[in-house]
Amino acid sequence: MTGKDGARTAAAGAGPPMSQVESALAGQDAAYLRGVVMVMVAGVLWSLGGLMVRSMEAAGAWQILFVRSSTVVLTVLAVLLWRYRGDCLGKIRRAGGLAVLAGALLGMAFCGFIFAVMHTTVANAVFVLSAAPFLTAVLGWLLLGEAIRRGTWLAMVLVLIGVGVMVGGGIVAGAWFGNLMALLTTAGFAGFAVALRRGRANDMLPAVLWAGLLSALVAAAMAPDLAMTVRDVALSAFMGAGLLTGGMVLFTAGSRTVPSAELALLTLTEVVLGPLWVWLAYAEVPRAETLLGGALVLAAIVGRALTGMRRRTPPFGAV
Repeated sequence: MTGKDGARTAAAGAGPPMSQVESALAGQDAAYLRGVVMVMVAGVLWSLGGLMVRSMEAAGAWQILFVRSSTVVLTVLAVLLWRYRGDCLGKIRRAGGLAVLAGALLGMAFCGFIFAVMHTTVANAVFVLSAAPFLTAVLGWLLLGEAIRRGTWLAMVLVLIGVGVMVGGGIVAGAWFGNLMALLTTAGFAGFAVALRRGRANDMLPAVLWAGLLSALVAAAMAPDLAMTVRDVALSAFMGAGLLTGGMVLFTAGSRTVPSAELALLTLTEVVLGPLWVWLAYAEVPRAETLLGGALVLAAIVGRALTGMRRRTPPFGAV
């Protein structure tokens, strides 16, 4: 073999041309950027939920929940039909009883959120809800044997203190029921997330369908009547189809390219913007205990997300 032949052989074994490598890296960066934008937009959509509830004319919690959950059912069913067409019912059956359980837990969160926002400040509700990732970690550790890093344990202690400050302030101010509903919502979302992890081998989107169906049935049974103004129906339907379902679709798509350590940080758009919207529209000022406890929760989430981003991506189950 001549020197030129050897050089050509070595070059051939060195890998693709640099232009191809650069194109691949650029494609990864673009996919990551799209994922970041989708996750942040999902948080923005979810942040408008409290404002929508505050904007109702006369609808009660059960009436809002019925319309919102019904539109979730219709929207998710449309997505499933578009995605699987003739096999839609088969996909729902294959998701099995675990999807029903996950749906029941998410449906509980659907109910709790409406009552939380109606009986406490939006800031208090969303700050308590932001503790859901850490409660999910605890449930995953207890039920699935997933490992929890030391940094996560420390963050959870800080979150627990922050939530305790907010809930204690709510008891003093007479908003204990709203805080209780916020905690119920947090527990429901955490249980839903653990159930999704358990059934990750299947498409668990049917769980959201079950959540909407079960919460709509409960609301229909509990509501004194379903008479609502056109404005309230439109706002409730927009919450279900546009904000809730739309945000879930964007978040699910974005999480495919965004590392899990960054997701909690990016969805802080919901926690930050939720109280801001109602403050701008209705001058709803959070209590001092809410701001103090919320600051502790935010510090824990941001700190854990930033330390997670400095590590290599962990194996599944490490939080």
